[in-house]
Amino acid sequence: MFIYFIWFILAIKNRSFNNNLLLLEHKIVMVGLDNAGKTTILYQFLMNEVVHTSPTIGSNVEEVVWKNIHFIMWDLGGQQSLRAAWSTYYTNTEFIIMVIDSTDRERLGMIREELYSMLNHEELSKANVLVYANKQDLKGSMTAAEISRQLDLTSIKKHQWHIQSCCALTGEGLYQGLEWIVGRLKKT
Repeated sequence: MFIYFIWFILAIKNRSFNNNLLLLEHKIVMVGLDNAGKTTILYQFLMNEVVHTSPTIGSNVEEVVWKNIHFIMWDLGGQQSLRAAWSTYYTNTEFIIMVIDSTDRERLGMIREELYSMLNHEELSKANVLVYANKQDLKGSMTAAEISRQLDLTSIKKHQWHIQSCCALTGEGLYQGLEWIVGRLKKT
């Protein structure tokens, strides 16, 4: 037994042991402007169904288990008056999910400002970024490629990022985004 304990300590010290096996939960902060679909996505993950929501005042938090991986997902209210408080949730965040209403062309500049402001925050320096281009089922929605260009995602060099088209109401594309997150966990 003592030999296994020593091996375990040395493996951790030498980082030959996958650190993710030691983590029981992975923290995700889900942000976006109001009416982007954050809460609908959270409960789609949790219950695999659409729930009727009202604007989030403050936050919702749920544990989502997928492929035996435990995620603590924080859904943060997106109204302008609540965005200043987002930074209080950043500690120990591994993943940022930015949810975008793909039909909201007028506020893309605001979304871009919020995203880059977050990425400059010290507590998010190691966070990976998943952008959900939500509401792809609606006429006139921008494609993921259009949103990527408008947000200049290719300029993000200090964070791993991915953009995923989705529809929160049907669940289409949501699990592909989670698959990307799981892939990032396996690479660390």
